Amino acid sequence: MSAAVRLDLDRIRARVEAVPDPELPMITLADLGVIRSVREGSDRVVEVVVTPTYLGCPALPVIEADLRTVLAECGQPEGRVTWALTPAWTTEWISEEGRRKLAEHGIVPPGAAGAPLPVRLGLGRPCPNCGSLATRPLGPFGSTGCQTILVCTACRESFPHMKAV
Repeated sequence: MSAAVRLDLDRIRARVEAVPDPELPMITLADLGVIRSVREGSDRVVEVVVTPTYLGCPALPVIEADLRTVLAECGQPEGRVTWALTPAWTTEWISEEGRRKLAEHGIVPPGAAGAPLPVRLGLGRPCPNCGSLATRPLGPFGSTGCQTILVCTACRESFPHMKAV
């Protein structure tokens, strides 16, 4: 691969990684950890490899369209988006910056996936409004399938929490 192509791939990668998630626009696809690679295929067509957060995610067509737009804007209208299903995405792939941005926007970031669950003593995830740990699940789903709604028993506010996967 020539240096000129490498520079183009670096520029395309930077643009691809900056695309906001359609359901959580405060974080980028790179923050979310779904961009696996940006590479030149054997047919010399630029390919963006993405791992979906889950197969039923309604944002997948929007993500693909947004990435195709970026590829076209970068002079790669034939570029393709490929979905990689293995390894499966995990919330551990969310960057520290992504976790910080989620928290800044009132969405409690997920804990470590697969970590042993603590014995529940009525203390949950910290409330982004008042900081209390006196929180409990309100329902299994939030505004997106990857979120749940918690309620703070101290300030009585509800807030989204991103589920650990």
